[in-house]
Amino acid sequence: MRIGELAQRGHCDVETVRFYEREGLLDAPAREGNGYRNYNSDHLVQLNFIRHCRSLGMGLPDVRVLRSFQEHPESACDAINHLIDEQIARIHHQAESLRQLERLLHALRETCQANQTASACGILQNLQHAAAGEPCECQAEPVSETVQQA
Repeated sequence: MRIGELAQRGHCDVETVRFYEREGLLDAPAREGNGYRNYNSDHLVQLNFIRHCRSLGMGLPDVRVLRSFQEHPESACDAINHLIDEQIARIHHQAESLRQLERLLHALRETCQANQTASACGILQNLQHAAAGEPCECQAEPVSETVQQA
């Protein structure tokens, strides 16, 4: 199958297929005499595997590790377990950071309860104060470094 069909069957775009191929996550396909890539069902399985890992929030290095385990099925899976444990910890940290961000946004939202002009809006005033280096209501409680970077 050609790259367009692989992309369609893998529910992604052609550039995604090319990217995964360039990154070495997707095996290089055979080339036809005219230079077109010729993919097979194994490529579709690989593409679906990569995309499923990515849907679980795994980065390319983690997907690369998992693909290497696919190529060496006789290997012990301790590293796979560790990789998933680390992903769970990352997701937990992200969820905590998002909860903190939500609290900050609620605090900011509480500064403007009525429909007023923009010049009288507590939210806008607080954002402008923060931009000028002054305190903002949403930062009345300690802010984690992760929330500040977001």
